[in-house]
Amino acid sequence: MTTELALGTYHCQDIPRAAAHAVTRAVSWIDTAPNYRSGRAHALLAPILARHPETKVSTKTGFFSKAEAAAAVNAGVLTDTLANAGHSLRPEFLRWQTDRTLATLGRADTVFVHNPEHGADDREALHEQLHQAFAVLEEYAHEGRIGGYGVATWSGLQTAAFSVIKLLTIAQEAAGGHHHLRAMQLPVSLVMARPIVTALDSHGPLLQARAAGLEIFASSPLHGGALPGMITQELAELVEPGHTPAQAALRVVASTPGVTQILLGTSSPAHWDAAAHTIALPPLPHQTLRKVIDVLAT
Repeated sequence: MTTELALGTYHCQDIPRAAAHAVTRAVSWIDTAPNYRSGRAHALLAPILARHPETKVSTKTGFFSKAEAAAAVNAGVLTDTLANAGHSLRPEFLRWQTDRTLATLGRADTVFVHNPEHGADDREALHEQLHQAFAVLEEYAHEGRIGGYGVATWSGLQTAAFSVIKLLTIAQEAAGGHHHLRAMQLPVSLVMARPIVTALDSHGPLLQARAAGLEIFASSPLHGGALPGMITQELAELVEPGHTPAQAALRVVASTPGVTQILLGTSSPAHWDAAAHTIALPPLPHQTLRKVIDVLAT
């Protein structure tokens, strides 16, 4: 299994510069969302994606900026009350938002349902919302307007709001058979370490998703840039002698079974090159990963 770097634009302060550096370094994926950078991320990325058709792009649907909320209300897609929530999985809204995304961004290889755990407190109601959302995205995939869809979650798997198996079942039901669920995105790091632990124990969402052929996007591998300052040099040396804390954090995620893409946000060519060098190193032995997890646990 090969793990690759992808540009995650959530933490990027300068999206055009970051994307320009990323594509020159053969980054195969750029991940974005219509609400990033106050709703400007798609427009900022569109010219670069048009010049680099070989670069794949994933975006999301569900969250929206204040400007998009106002546009949705004016279009009659959302009421004022629904717009104030900042998140919606209503089918009519997902269609409207995805149409806007494709018109601005130009294309989408994957559209993630963005943090669906925000959609409903009741699990049964949430699963019904996911069914409706998947049905909408199946229409777009069937028409060839998107390559496929996925689920980008922060806490949904951790809180058992849904499971990978349940998502696959919902996708199959929504499609009436063959589905276009293609990817999962979830936090994997030395802070959000539960997926690492379960993968080392030969179960959990990462291995379940990979067994189903899904791409796994590990988000926040450096925990929003805070993780290197939280790792001691002693812990970094346990990962690999000579590693910096940032290298150690990335090396652990890159070595985690099931991870195929690591989302990293930076506009610095030097940081890209250092990160690319780190994840290209051979995966750490499971024994080393377990030692690191054990140290964190104590």
